[in-house]
Amino acid sequence: MAHLVEVAFKGNRKEFFLWDYPDAPPLNAAVIVDVDRGEDLGFIHALGDLAQKRNGGCAHGCGTSLPDRKALRLATARDRLQSDELKRLNEEARRKAMERVRANGLGMKLSDAEWQWDRKKLTLYFTADKRVDFRNLVRDLASLFRTRIELKQIGVRDEAKRLDGVGRCGRRYCSASWLPELRPVNLGVAKDQRLSLNPSQISGACGRLMCCLRYEHEFYVQSRRRFPKEGRVVATSLGEEKVVAIDIFHERVTLRTVEGEARTLTLAEFTSEVGSGPGPEEVAVHAEEEHPAEAIASDEISPELLYTAEHPIFSSRSAELIPENPAPSDASAADAASRRRRGRRGGRRGRSGTDDSGATGPQ
Repeated sequence: MAHLVEVAFKGNRKEFFLWDYPDAPPLNAAVIVDVDRGEDLGFIHALGDLAQKRNGGCAHGCGTSLPDRKALRLATARDRLQSDELKRLNEEARRKAMERVRANGLGMKLSDAEWQWDRKKLTLYFTADKRVDFRNLVRDLASLFRTRIELKQIGVRDEAKRLDGVGRCGRRYCSASWLPELRPVNLGVAKDQRLSLNPSQISGACGRLMCCLRYEHEFYVQSRRRFPKEGRVVATSLGEEKVVAIDIFHERVTLRTVEGEARTLTLAEFTSEVGSGPGPEEVAVHAEEEHPAEAIASDEISPELLYTAEHPIFSSRSAELIPENPAPSDASAADAASRRRRGRRGGRRGRSGTDDSGATGPQ
């Protein structure tokens, strides 16, 4: 029975293959695999039940089906030596390709170069702010390296995943170590957690919002559903009080009376204070209906984040209230119909001949 294995290549690139031998290969063993028009060398990253699970959940997996390509054999010492030599050739190829990019005047940055193990293909990864026409560059590189050239445009987060590094937490990048999929992160995630919108505090090495901002976001969303919305006026035993702040970790609600006196209650005390009025869950629902979630205005965001956030900046409310094509009133519709009728009659008079007074007569 064939074994399903996950093989890792240069730049944290991973693919699934079938190991068509009775005994499974050891973990982290170097293997030669079958790839498009040749062979490549990689290392066993996962096998067995873990490989089956990752095959169905990772973006590079095959889902419920099995991969078509196979891992051919274990790599020999000579194969490993050839792979080590390619590390030097990869950097040399990237520098030469960058020279050709500057010669062609293209607005792109070559991030990485990867030779296939049999040197039948050279893959170049680049980032660019917009689409780049690199057809002439491909021809130049093909004549320079005498091999098959493949150019792949990637995003800045994928670039950080390929190049790897250490984040501000002191640990390896999540995208390069364990994160199976790079999901988008927007400013609403940071705002829900009451984080600073300063880009130096919530941005990663790639310049985008950190992936780890999503890890606890669901906890904040679920916890706040038990509390009233901040700014909501509720009826308590002391009269009308305004919800000033909430503490989801200690389950506290801070209220302020009309006279300006503030007090802090636990969530259980707040629920009993409200009495027969709407509970905290109902209050939160009503608050969201009467005061919908505010869009993130551009003046609340640091200028740097306007270009690093992976979500569109919403327009102002005044622009949303003005319809693009307002419906015409009954009076205006009647006037327009009358003008159209007069125009048609005038056109017929003009064809039959008219004088200055508008009377018709023989030609």
